Amino acid sequence: MSRTIVIDPVTRIEGHAKITIYLNDEGNVRDARFHVTQYRGFEKFCEGRPYTEMPALTARTCGICPISHLMAASKACDAILAVRIPDTAVKLRKIVNLAQIIQSHALSFFHLSSPDLLLGMDAPIEQRNILGLAASHPEMAREGIWLRKFGQQIIEKIAGKRIHPAWTVPGGVSAPLAPETREWILSQLPEGIRIIQRVLEWYKSAYGQFADEIEYFANFPSLFMGLVNEDDSLEHYDGALRVVDDRRRIIADRIPSADYQDYISEYVEPDSYLKSPFYKMMGYPEGIYRVGPLARLNCAERTGAPLSAVELFAFRKLSKGAVLSSFHYHYARLIEILFGFERIEQLLNESDILSEHVRAHAGPNREEGVGISEAPRGMLLHHYKVDRNGLITWANLIIATGHNNLAMNRGIAQAAKHYVKGDKIKEGALNRVEAVIRCYDPCLSCSTHAFGEMPMRVQLIGPEGTLLDEKIRTI
Repeated sequence: MSRTIVIDPVTRIEGHAKITIYLNDEGNVRDARFHVTQYRGFEKFCEGRPYTEMPALTARTCGICPISHLMAASKACDAILAVRIPDTAVKLRKIVNLAQIIQSHALSFFHLSSPDLLLGMDAPIEQRNILGLAASHPEMAREGIWLRKFGQQIIEKIAGKRIHPAWTVPGGVSAPLAPETREWILSQLPEGIRIIQRVLEWYKSAYGQFADEIEYFANFPSLFMGLVNEDDSLEHYDGALRVVDDRRRIIADRIPSADYQDYISEYVEPDSYLKSPFYKMMGYPEGIYRVGPLARLNCAERTGAPLSAVELFAFRKLSKGAVLSSFHYHYARLIEILFGFERIEQLLNESDILSEHVRAHAGPNREEGVGISEAPRGMLLHHYKVDRNGLITWANLIIATGHNNLAMNRGIAQAAKHYVKGDKIKEGALNRVEAVIRCYDPCLSCSTHAFGEMPMRVQLIGPEGTLLDEKIRTI
């Protein structure tokens, strides 16, 4: 008879999920599915709220990357205002967004994934965590903590709070940059660059030890989607959407935010509360694409900053076309941390960065607006419709983790078929299946908006272990 293996919960990720591995009669893996088991529903309870509340409200979607939601929500509200926000406000938003990416990438790489890389995929489960890493590699652990702390400090000093600041508002930001804050950030950047360059050198010397994982960790042809600037350089806040294929050929380019529905559709699977977006022209599920740091480096031609440009050149040598293995999300994150430091320094040295003109004031001039920015995990989209009083009548949030849902499912199936054998299941094999998900650094609290059909199951079991009654309710 066919059997199943359930990994519940998936560990070292943000949110709640499980993996079901389906075996055939011979004990070989037939398929695997990634189920997101929590439900949030932000899209519905935003309805009826004033559009001016949307940045602060939707930031509560996540405590890990609230800045990302502030950015996308504020850009959607800017579109409703139909105003051009001050240039200095754009630059300050970019700095804070880059700080968010730095701290989130540091959390993903050092706290969640580096135990696998430094201690080994087969290390004892009780050691394979951040505490085990601190005991065996204290310097690496300290540097990871420094990088995350510095990103959070930038957010706090500019926006007022590390988590859920109300600084980013429709029309710009609520306060200008203080000169002493600018000087403090500039004084710390050289240390951050030193740390991340050292970690990059270690990673490039070490990832060859994971040749098998590189081959089987979600390594397949797909599309990639990300923002690029007018000069085709790496962008996280502004720019336009680009889609490339597995050979880095441009499939669609300069897609305006408001036209996203011409290219992206969403599908709801019955076994998950995480929606499955797909590239519309290719249909479901063939229209699989990936977003996030790996996709951004595949989409951009250059970084626009010298040190990260050298690293991107080395990254390009991994493949003649797009870099396909999702294992290299780790590599891409480190490059983006370095880019973040360089780009923040560039922005802080702009002549108008201390300008006090940081907000445009207006009322609602349009009935809907779309905001797109790059969250640490990939392209984040907020789409709002308002009534004549500026109250939200409809909201759609497509979260980075959702964009990657099809890829994550295909990736765990690929890894499970290679590593899991029904007659001899090793814990290290199951950890490798989990580690595929960690490559994407999913943020499930952000992204679970689909209604789905996953049931809540309540069972009444008697003292002899007999099932007395069972109730199943679907949302």
